[in-house]
Amino acid sequence: MPSVDNFPIDGIDYIQLAVGNAKQAAYFYSSAFGLRMVAYRGPETGCREQVGYLLASGDVRILVTGAVVADDPVGRHVTRHGDGVVDIALRVSDVDRAYRFATAAGARSIAAPREIRDDCGVIRSATLATYGETRHTLVQRTGYRGVFLPGFVSLPTQATRATPLFHDVDHVVGNVELGRMEEWVEFYRRTMGFSNMLEFVGDDIATEYSALMSKVVADGNRKVKFPINEPAVGPKKSQITEFLEFYDGPGVQHIALATDDIMGAVRRMRAAGVEFLSTPDSYYEMLGEWAGDIGMPVEELRELGILVDRDEDGYLLQIFTAPVQDRPTMFFELIERHGAQGFGKGNFKALFEAVEREQEKRGNL
Repeated sequence: MPSVDNFPIDGIDYIQLAVGNAKQAAYFYSSAFGLRMVAYRGPETGCREQVGYLLASGDVRILVTGAVVADDPVGRHVTRHGDGVVDIALRVSDVDRAYRFATAAGARSIAAPREIRDDCGVIRSATLATYGETRHTLVQRTGYRGVFLPGFVSLPTQATRATPLFHDVDHVVGNVELGRMEEWVEFYRRTMGFSNMLEFVGDDIATEYSALMSKVVADGNRKVKFPINEPAVGPKKSQITEFLEFYDGPGVQHIALATDDIMGAVRRMRAAGVEFLSTPDSYYEMLGEWAGDIGMPVEELRELGILVDRDEDGYLLQIFTAPVQDRPTMFFELIERHGAQGFGKGNFKALFEAVEREQEKRGNL
């Protein structure tokens, strides 16, 4: 007899960003990341306190929100943390079952199950707290025909011949305080039925100056994957410690967007002004010996700064942007998978040395 899934997840429904200026941020993400603005909510649609722009590419949905009035939760979030992720919404088939299971196992409720209606149908949702001020809104949209959520209106289709750059959110990485990674790994196991997919400790993620530890939790179908990082003791300040200081607490460090054409995506995004972390030429000198044949010229990978990693299932290509807001906190990863299920373990040293070079420029290493 099949076991009952008490927390049935269909995937990440959307990721909500709280930003200082939603109109400008939406323009940046649409022009620089190739995301399409598809829906809007604000004073003109009856929402007096906030504005929100929904941007999409494939199954990626990012909701950019800003405050219209001074005393608003989005505005307070930005004042404390800067621009960043406030909600990783999870699409579920049964909100009530998932909510009951999670809260009975100790998850803190922010909002009990409720219905929101309009002429396009009903959305049922509930909200749970996780690390820091990050939350998970559970969304059940079975039969809902609207563009996004009740209260949002469609935006005119943007005239563009460019193909979408991304098709999925591959994973979302959270940074937590020293000594609390295991606590949040256990939280996801206990309240949502996630399992520990991978872990990286000790020399896995260490450079000459700093270190961190990371464990990856995932739902049963591995549609939702959350690496969780904490700092480790090192001679100098780790990137996780820098994040926690500038973000004023734990939060989402980066969002990994899956693409089928990482080279094309990097070229388009660079042309639009997106900055990526640089990789020394020495990284590529031995690349072919351990990464094997990936069917791509090493010189092109070197030119674009794309990293390569291989595991027993295949290989992947990845690259990381610089922080996309004023504070050195949240950034994005571009990832193209060819069978590999990992997270670029072979690139950790190169990545973190690149981060440290940026930290040194800021005087924070």
